[in-house]
Amino acid sequence: MQITILGATGRVGREVMLRALADGHSVHALVRSIEKLELSHPQLKAIVGDAREEAMLKQAVAGSSVVISALGTDGGDTLSSCFPGLLAVMEQQAIHRLVTVGTAGILESRTEPGLLRYQSSESKRRSTRAAEEHHAVLRLLEASAEPLNWTLVCPTYLPDGPYTGVYRSEQDYLPEGGLQITVGDTADFTYNEAISGAFARCRVGLAE
Repeated sequence: MQITILGATGRVGREVMLRALADGHSVHALVRSIEKLELSHPQLKAIVGDAREEAMLKQAVAGSSVVISALGTDGGDTLSSCFPGLLAVMEQQAIHRLVTVGTAGILESRTEPGLLRYQSSESKRRSTRAAEEHHAVLRLLEASAEPLNWTLVCPTYLPDGPYTGVYRSEQDYLPEGGLQITVGDTADFTYNEAISGAFARCRVGLAE
């Protein structure tokens, strides 16, 4: 199978890419810098460009069955600027499976129903800018029509760390008492979810 990965030079995206290649899949990686990819593999094709440009997205997703986005917010609007074009290109090319990595801030609040975590007292972050970027993506996904089958993976605090296999997932909410999850475990869930499609058109909270 061919998989397109956006954000393949980031912490989670790189681990997802390595898992996909290890399982024998072909990978298209849309990256801003080929030097940051730091990997050569016969099943890997790097497309150098900006994810906000539809022409680059068309090249990146062409022939793929699954798109995985591990794009970060980068202090700007890269994420929310990318997604309208990405969804349009995927529709044009009849690609229906999308998994994107967000943040636990856009999960439902347990303590203040009707609010997302970043809007409630559950959030300890002073700045909501990154969560607002991910919320913009959530709105686009929720407004999308089938047959697009999307999953928005929402890890809590994300320190560097290897795969442990000891973590929990819950639809729309952060698992109770969850404080962190490693990069390796987040990549494991993201990759497996892209293949299995267990969570259709919803958010999934992740924590140890």
